[in-house]
Amino acid sequence: MTSPHLKAVIFDIGGVVVRSPFIAIATYEHEHGIPENYLNCSIVGRGSQGAWQKFERGEIPLFVFYDAFSRDLSDTTNGNIWYKEYCQRKSLECPQLPNTLNVDGRELFGAMMRESKMYDPHVLQAIHRIREAGRHKLIALTNNFAKSATMEPIPQSELEFLGWENGGATPDHLRVLFDDYCDSSTLGIRKPEPAFYQLACARNDVRPDEVIFLDDIRMNLKTARDMGMETIHVEIGRTLEASQRLEAKLGINLTGPYGSPYTAAKL
Repeated sequence: MTSPHLKAVIFDIGGVVVRSPFIAIATYEHEHGIPENYLNCSIVGRGSQGAWQKFERGEIPLFVFYDAFSRDLSDTTNGNIWYKEYCQRKSLECPQLPNTLNVDGRELFGAMMRESKMYDPHVLQAIHRIREAGRHKLIALTNNFAKSATMEPIPQSELEFLGWENGGATPDHLRVLFDDYCDSSTLGIRKPEPAFYQLACARNDVRPDEVIFLDDIRMNLKTARDMGMETIHVEIGRTLEASQRLEAKLGINLTGPYGSPYTAAKL
């Protein structure tokens, strides 16, 4: 069923518009014999004061972040506690947990950034077609590093290592896809803080109930729903399905042959 009241579409970036950096985390865990999703649990478990969270709010520069990120993810004392809690919540059998870890924050972050350079073709096509239809504002709401990546000089070799050699953490070809680009590091707040969503709405003169929001993280979607936004969960490998759900809400052909009218798909 379409939602004709919608005036804006808000997109997360990593895991929605571009490939998910979580793929690189999963690869790192597999290559180093770390239990699946252990590092994600350690990132989330730090709460608002973890290195990842501070970097996304633009509070620490890149090389300081590398060291702090390494320490956070190598902390098995807290990491094991958070992972056991995760297994309990998910009703999973807890595997043998590491006594020690020596996570290289630079190596992991570099892999994450290189992984997320590639656009998702289904979502990119959807954005272009929404733009062509001209009926909805296009807004990015991303936990990102644009400010953090400019707080100190970064050698060209390091930019190349990160895949940032052509435009840094947020290249122009990404920004121009959107009418507004809300970056956590430049605004000093991040998802899932409600103030970040409220600011995105205020900057674009829309109410939360006039917005549909796409993200790959359920915690971020919950905040949006609680504020009155419609939401779509974008799962890894299922971006076509997410785009089909979006076209059903907007009543715009986002996934079919170019130029054909929208027809409701059976989802």
